[in-house]
Amino acid sequence: MAEATRGDLLSFRAFQAACPAGYGYGGGLRSLREREFPRLRGITYLDHAGSTLFPESLLKAFTDDLRNNVYGNPHSQNISSKLTYDTIEHVRYRILQHFHTTAEDYTIIFTSGCTAALKLVAEAFPWIPEGTEQPSSRFCYLTDSHTSVVGMRGITTSMNVLSVPIKPKEILLSEENRLPAEEQNCTTPHLFSYPAQSNFSGTKYPLSWIQDIQCGKLHPMKIPGKWFVLLDAASYVSSSPLDLGVHQADFIPISFYKIFGFPTGLGALLVNNRIAPLLRKTYFGGGTAAAYLAGEDFYFPRKSIAERFEDGTVSFLDIIALKHGFDVLEKLTGGMEKIKQHTFALAQYTYTVLSTLKYANGVPVVRIYSDTDFSNPDVQGPIINFNVLDENGDVIGFSQVEKMASLYNIHVRTGCFCNTGACQMHLGISNEDVQRNLQAGHVCGDDIDLVDGRPTGSVRISFGYMSSFEDAQTFLKFIIATRLSKSDTEIPFQSSVTKLMTESVPDNHPSFDNTDKLSPIPQILDRELRNNLSATKTTVNWQPLEAEAESIRAAVSETAVPTCRRGGKPIIVTNIYLYPIKSCSAFEVTEWPVGNQGLLYDRNWMVVNQNGVCMTQKQEPRLCLVNPSIDLKKKVMVIQAEGMDPISVSLEENTGKDTVICESKVCSHRVKTYDCGEGIAVWFSLFLGRPCRLIRQSSDMKNRSHQKNTKGLASATNISLSLVNEAQYLLINVASIVRLKEHISARLEEPLEIEELIRRFRANIVISAPESFEEEEWAEISIGALQFQVVGPCSRCQIICIDQQSGERNKEVLQSLSAARGRKTNFGIYLMNQPLRSSFPDILAVGSQVLPVLKENTEIQPPTSREEKCSG
Repeated sequence: MAEATRGDLLSFRAFQAACPAGYGYGGGLRSLREREFPRLRGITYLDHAGSTLFPESLLKAFTDDLRNNVYGNPHSQNISSKLTYDTIEHVRYRILQHFHTTAEDYTIIFTSGCTAALKLVAEAFPWIPEGTEQPSSRFCYLTDSHTSVVGMRGITTSMNVLSVPIKPKEILLSEENRLPAEEQNCTTPHLFSYPAQSNFSGTKYPLSWIQDIQCGKLHPMKIPGKWFVLLDAASYVSSSPLDLGVHQADFIPISFYKIFGFPTGLGALLVNNRIAPLLRKTYFGGGTAAAYLAGEDFYFPRKSIAERFEDGTVSFLDIIALKHGFDVLEKLTGGMEKIKQHTFALAQYTYTVLSTLKYANGVPVVRIYSDTDFSNPDVQGPIINFNVLDENGDVIGFSQVEKMASLYNIHVRTGCFCNTGACQMHLGISNEDVQRNLQAGHVCGDDIDLVDGRPTGSVRISFGYMSSFEDAQTFLKFIIATRLSKSDTEIPFQSSVTKLMTESVPDNHPSFDNTDKLSPIPQILDRELRNNLSATKTTVNWQPLEAEAESIRAAVSETAVPTCRRGGKPIIVTNIYLYPIKSCSAFEVTEWPVGNQGLLYDRNWMVVNQNGVCMTQKQEPRLCLVNPSIDLKKKVMVIQAEGMDPISVSLEENTGKDTVICESKVCSHRVKTYDCGEGIAVWFSLFLGRPCRLIRQSSDMKNRSHQKNTKGLASATNISLSLVNEAQYLLINVASIVRLKEHISARLEEPLEIEELIRRFRANIVISAPESFEEEEWAEISIGALQFQVVGPCSRCQIICIDQQSGERNKEVLQSLSAARGRKTNFGIYLMNQPLRSSFPDILAVGSQVLPVLKENTEIQPPTSREEKCSG
């Protein structure tokens, strides 16, 4: 490959040009990552074939569902149980819809995972054992199969059925195994299992095999009988669409965490209805029997195939979570075809660059184990399997590679990936080698990566729907930095390595932050990294930590002089609200101090039930009638409610020895809190009519899991959150309220006042911008000396339907919002404060001018005068 071409491969622009429609979901990847996966900041997660990651909105939708509904055991007949049963049936239809089929063709049997589904098939298949008058059955499986498939032979052996392993090359030659005409009418059932996608290499085996084997065009082995096909789809369906309307396999086992990341411990077996009546059942658990006798051997199964094979009570709450999983995945990505194109683009790019990496002596840096050239997403999935080599071409043990990757916070998978057959095939490990390795002490899953200098396994990286170009490039930088010395990069790979180490994603690309332009290698403070780099003879020119910190400061300073929106009427802060107690009434101020968590004392307290679970207006609308106010001079919070005597809570934290620090949850975040005492607990319990307590966040023991990183700042800078759901601040625009009011007025006899609507949306900052919803086009804003990062839009829930003055519900507000926004319920934007070194006091005040910065993909106009220039 020519030098210029090699360098071009490392260019993001070249990558983007090669797959303009396939990568990034039309420019939405950046917001998806920031909104749904803030926990990935600073982490390069490349083990999606092991388990993909769940988005935050999936958890929120699921937990909201559980909070708002009562789900009972589906085997009962009461109202809550009927709701559960009906919801589960709805989820079955949703699964069938996802795989482009219907209940007329397939039945969904819920299991604890793909492995349990495979075990069920082995136990229930209508095998004909050896020694009968009929020809006996055979269980054939592709050697490139997961352990759970190969393990089925343990059950078939116990049933006196022979198991036959088939190598991938052998199945392609099976057209020659034509049977004589007199043997083609035999009805003995045989089962052939193969993976739609190898979990080892990502090879996609032809789905056309299904019909070819069923109709007799292909024969796994030359034997009379009827072949049924088990398609192991667990790896495949995580990143590719499967159309069972076209490829009608008889059995399809799946695990849902491979698709959604949550819930785990739940899978399903999709059974073709043409074979479902032939399945045999021995054990029967709760719910599977239509009738049975305890004193005699009498049992009559339920008519429904699903109910017949779902022993005991299914994991009904996890099944309910699946509905939200499908909805969220579709909303975030647009569907499995787009996921397929996106993930393949990343895998193709990474494979192409890895293939070009060579030492100065011409030895490749990695040995890739693949059956394809990564040119077609229909035959290759987003998995790359490889071993790293040294300058002599010898394999560097996968355990060492994994440890080095962990120093860069890169998450990979190593070993044989529960697929010994593929591991043997690609690494050239014989059966005798496996047995010798076992005698040498190596077992599956350990870190013995070399035996007699030969590898026992390899390294696997895999991409998921939220993976980014930055993930791929960070991984490639890691390989280059740890393997190629300066002399290697000069000859013959200087330009390509230099380009990789210095060029990154352009500013106008919608998927990455300006931090991409910083140091090419993640900032590592662990001294062990330098020792390891020295041990591997790496002489890449590392930037000193002090200089690296200076470059970060320079980058921040550079990005702190933004380009503002077009000229027009000034935007002014009209109202400021804080909510000292989460989900209680607002406290309006004209100016207020800004702390490191947002407005001082905003959502520092929350009301919890007797189990310590946070209570909100969703469960208890009367919380809005509790009116807290802060007196900074007296250092107290005064709490009032109609019919109750006012009660005060000190602003001084209780840090005494008797203070009991406990853990609480806020929107899946763990926070440290302490109880505010019996007096206030009695007050709230009396007002709300249920046992509850007031707790406060502990400032000196905040948990880092409730902190978020800020774009444009060093990765070590954390922005701490109080007891808010998403971000430090919520901003709304009066013009947007007026626009929404027009829609609501058309649906209500008595239109709501502007002030009432503002209260319903529970914002911290209310502004008056000229255009409605123009705030959704902003990336940053400045208010006085304060600078804020726009985190994303606020998706509204039913709380906006609650009148904040009376506690009464009115669903029209949410419906109007959905109608006005085209079925979306976004209203307002979340903000995070970017602390700046400034001589001005950190005060937010009504009347201050708001200076926004437009998003990168929005047409912008530079300021025309010094006065209009946004402050950094």
